[in-house]
Amino acid sequence: MTRKPTVAIVGAGSLATFLAVALNDAGFTIAEIIARDTHRSRSHARALAAKVGARTVTAHSAALDAALLWFCVPDREIRGTALALAVHLAGRAAARKKNRVPNRVHFAFHSSGALLSRELEPLNKAGIAVASIHPLMTFVPGTHPTLAGVPFAMEGDAAAMRVARQIVRKLGGESFTLPASRKAAYHAWATLTSPLLLGFLVTLEEAARAAGFTRQDARRKSLPIIRQTLANYSRLGPAPSFSGPLVRGDAETIATHLTALKKHPGPRAVYVALARAALRGLPVKNRDGLSRLLRG
Repeated sequence: MTRKPTVAIVGAGSLATFLAVALNDAGFTIAEIIARDTHRSRSHARALAAKVGARTVTAHSAALDAALLWFCVPDREIRGTALALAVHLAGRAAARKKNRVPNRVHFAFHSSGALLSRELEPLNKAGIAVASIHPLMTFVPGTHPTLAGVPFAMEGDAAAMRVARQIVRKLGGESFTLPASRKAAYHAWATLTSPLLLGFLVTLEEAARAAGFTRQDARRKSLPIIRQTLANYSRLGPAPSFSGPLVRGDAETIATHLTALKKHPGPRAVYVALARAALRGLPVKNRDGLSRLLRG
């Protein structure tokens, strides 16, 4: 497309809010915020629409006069919402045809990290090019992450992905094509990068409690070393950033850790799993001795 496409955002949650504002700031026109027909969803949609100068509608009242429909709804709702909009679009198409007005919707994206573009099949059957466009970033209320340099994984119709690349570039992100067969593995990796990283950090707090610290104190005391480890990883890579008893092959120290965590099975299980991962992928001494110890 030679011009920025007008966009209708389907949904009004955290991702929809962030994306609509980012698109608006990048000069895209947000035509409609399409919400569920519930008081809560309509309320959120009205607040978002006010920020970006859009109309608040439902799937049954949408004008569907934007070039792009961008779905930001839970995975389980994508196909059903796409079907509802396809039915509504077909009804409007009949009126448009009678008045010799062309269909304005040409593209549809969803932003699920796990599901393929075929979730939008009802719209694809209506002649709309579809794609899945997933930003590798976390969006939670109260935060405002930048999209500069953020990678967007995309998969779907060639025409839809061409438009998606242009939009991602305008947003400051970077796009890459993901084969459909790799989507589930990609999302498993993406889940490890943030949600399960938080799972580890919560376990870290639990382990600190075994040492007599509160969760809040553990968080405060842990952050400097966590930040430095991430900085080292970014600049040096994993192996040169690796330190501690495992890299020294110090089985006696590891044994004392395991004994101390016996009454705390959750942190102990995570400790063992991560120590085994370190043995697989990082430079350690006394690998055989450590392997025997971690099997016990």
